[in-house]
Amino acid sequence: MNLYQYVSESINKKLGFTVNLETPRNREFGDFSTNAAMVMAKSAGKNPRALADEILPKLRELDFVADASVAGPGFINIKLRDDFIWRASAMPHDIKTDTLMIIDMDYGSYNVAKSLHIGHLRTSIVGDTLNRIAKYLGHHTISYNHIGDWGRSMGLVIAWIKKNHPDWPFFQPDFDPDADYSKYAMPVAELDTYYPAAAALAKTDDSFMEQARQITAELQRGHPGYNALYNVFFPVSMKSMMDTVSRLNIMPFDRNLGERNAAKYVEPVEKLLREKNLLVKSDGAEVIVVKKDTDTAPMPPVMFYNSHGAVPYDATDIMALYYRKITDNPDKIIYLTDIRQKLHFEQLFRVAELTGLFPAKDMEHIGYGTINGSDGKPFKTRDGNAAGLNDIIEMITDAVKQRVAASGKNLSSETIDAIALAALKFNDLIHDLRSDYIFDPESVTSFEGRTGPYILYTAVRLNSILRKADDATSISTDSAVLSDDERNLLIATLDFERTAQSAFDNRATDMIANYAYDLCQLANTFYHNCPILREDIDATTRAQRLQIARIARDTLAQTIDLMGLIIPDEM
Repeated sequence: MNLYQYVSESINKKLGFTVNLETPRNREFGDFSTNAAMVMAKSAGKNPRALADEILPKLRELDFVADASVAGPGFINIKLRDDFIWRASAMPHDIKTDTLMIIDMDYGSYNVAKSLHIGHLRTSIVGDTLNRIAKYLGHHTISYNHIGDWGRSMGLVIAWIKKNHPDWPFFQPDFDPDADYSKYAMPVAELDTYYPAAAALAKTDDSFMEQARQITAELQRGHPGYNALYNVFFPVSMKSMMDTVSRLNIMPFDRNLGERNAAKYVEPVEKLLREKNLLVKSDGAEVIVVKKDTDTAPMPPVMFYNSHGAVPYDATDIMALYYRKITDNPDKIIYLTDIRQKLHFEQLFRVAELTGLFPAKDMEHIGYGTINGSDGKPFKTRDGNAAGLNDIIEMITDAVKQRVAASGKNLSSETIDAIALAALKFNDLIHDLRSDYIFDPESVTSFEGRTGPYILYTAVRLNSILRKADDATSISTDSAVLSDDERNLLIATLDFERTAQSAFDNRATDMIANYAYDLCQLANTFYHNCPILREDIDATTRAQRLQIARIARDTLAQTIDLMGLIIPDEM
């Protein structure tokens, strides 16, 4: 049950007007409060407290209201009945959003021949969590890893291989496209060095850069040798990407399709653009003008063909839109990338409207902030390079191992990995995704505070209680009497559905992460103040508290699953 929605709608229907409910910080004042009397007093020509006194009897008629009272200048506090809370919390979470949509979610954006780095951390973790929440709400999502696999970077990699292995058959006039070239597959550790080396050389060697440009254009036009070489190193790179995704417990992408797939649709997209007279020649290139007369900020044109006749990055995104239109025809497309791509997506959305592919209102770009080191600058390794994603995972895993060793515990490698995963992912999700944050391996692996290990520890503790009680005892009653700690925990579980809906509506994964933390705090307070298995606890009380523990465990487990974390057996 979405408790807030149920109570709000019931009160609005009873009173005949809309009341905005709030949750008091101090539950002693009530479970919900409203300033409706204060807001309406002036138009009603009445004193706020007098108007509130008129509202109270109507509220008390509602079957879930235990008491309603007036505080201060006219606040109305509402306390729910214990038996209502008990029955409502026993119902399974079963939420479906009112308007179901087909949603394309683009949050991979990995690059072939480049290992995943810290810049891919947020797009992967946040994108996966938003996808999980959307699916939970009932939306049909199609997740995309829009791979960088067809542009200048591919030309640079091939140019580098050609420079260092000019005798390879891919570069010979008598190249045989039907031969087996699998023996030329290079280890990923070697492949990962090609692009950085090529990019560095291109900055100082104009002829090498020009060769890379020419190779890019020829690759896109179907050069048999370059395409065969591409087909040799592509699976090597792809496997490396997916291995890292698996380590992060990211759901497999529905479609690992990027620039190369999009480029297949260059002809129908070009035809569409020419029919609408949208292509304009500019210094040997062809561009789409997207600037409006009302623009006050710079809005450069979108390049469709560069001066070499190759299709640049911006154009492949238009073709990717075309592909999604003729295949998915989604109700909404959500892109999750670095905030620095904001202008690119503003341009893309304008092209989508100009071509009639999608209205801009159905397209959304979520720009996330950067992950910084303790110096406040983008996090880098000691040698000054962007940290590899696998390196980050290992860094967190080592920090967890040190903490566990210092505590004297002996945990399995699977448990260590689960704790490290939670430390890394929860730390990313707990922050506003649009803001920068400081990355500190030491603090995120703490077993206390707003950390992933603390969340897992609480889940493990609840599971342990239920296992010891054989997880079999249950109670069925409509007249449960709840202590403050019991009712506070159950009310929190009843806020799960609203939180999940709000987290998706606001594209705010920190809402689900903060909810998990608050739920854990209430669960641990309940554990300390409401003993369950102690011998002096009577059977009825024990059964009731076991049921509360079970409800809390199930809700926390669902929340943890939405974040893509894994609950270990022990901690």
